[in-house]
Amino acid sequence: MELKNQNLFNRVIELLVQARQKVSQTINNTMAITYFEIGRMIVEEEQQGKEKAEYGKQILNELSEKLVVEFGKGFSETNLKQMRSFYLTYSIRQTVSDEFAKDYTVPVQFKLTWSHYLKLMRIPDLNERNFYEIEAIKNNWSLRELQRQFDSALYTRLVLSKNKEEVISLGQKGQIIEKNKDLIKDPYVLEFLGLPQKSFYSESDLEQKLIDKLEHFLLELGNGFTFVARQKRITFEEKHFKVDLVFYNRILKCFVLIDLKIGELKHQDIGQMQMYVNYFDREVKLEDENKTIGIILCQDKSESLVRYTLPENNDQIFASKYLTVLPSEKDFIKIIEN
Repeated sequence: MELKNQNLFNRVIELLVQARQKVSQTINNTMAITYFEIGRMIVEEEQQGKEKAEYGKQILNELSEKLVVEFGKGFSETNLKQMRSFYLTYSIRQTVSDEFAKDYTVPVQFKLTWSHYLKLMRIPDLNERNFYEIEAIKNNWSLRELQRQFDSALYTRLVLSKNKEEVISLGQKGQIIEKNKDLIKDPYVLEFLGLPQKSFYSESDLEQKLIDKLEHFLLELGNGFTFVARQKRITFEEKHFKVDLVFYNRILKCFVLIDLKIGELKHQDIGQMQMYVNYFDREVKLEDENKTIGIILCQDKSESLVRYTLPENNDQIFASKYLTVLPSEKDFIKIIEN
């Protein structure tokens, strides 16, 4: 039976979905707070023991046995140790950022699920851990997406182009986009496309895969991106050109053009992107919008070629490598060092 008032139906559905999300968030917050408090109680009780190591082991064993009987296997000795670690990890750290935390009614350390915190606690570097926590909250990352961003070394890729003060800021505020270069990563990791590293594929194949996995690609691009067009046609003097992908960044208020290149970057590729950027600046962007950014994604590039092809004060054209498989930790270190 078709509803006469479809608008009413849509509004009720939206309200119910929002209610479910709020209930889920409340449960997650309450669980994290509860486990934090259990961890605190365990630590405080352990500190009263004369032989801390033996006394602590005895406490966990006895407490686990009683809680499992009362509440189930979620309170094994291993899980209680994790709760203790949770308290020790988050009770002694510095506040992530007063400016960031004030936007939330719940303390910032309790905005994610327990599973998120189990992952975060395994990151030893405080700044890196804080960064992933802030970004997971800001971007509503699922646990799977948090794991994916960590595996693709997002923090490390962003750190490469920053000075000491900017690196510290990443751990206090997350990724802050204030200038064009803040948008750029090198390399971009596109393992979600399912393309083997050494198989043959065309630029159109790569483009189609990115469109098919657009949601994943937007997450890899970063904050504030919206999709505008693919194969955007540019025409002047009866000559036609096509920009592979066009995005808009709401934070910097500018168009972002992406050109895909198979193989090594050539100086002609940079010149072509310069033409696209100039056209958008002069013919497409509005007066209150900022200058267009062009990103060339390529399999390989010469830093010298890029440096000498572009002007010294360049802040619009960027060339970055892309990877179609997730490297091992050892290979990632080599890529980053090179």
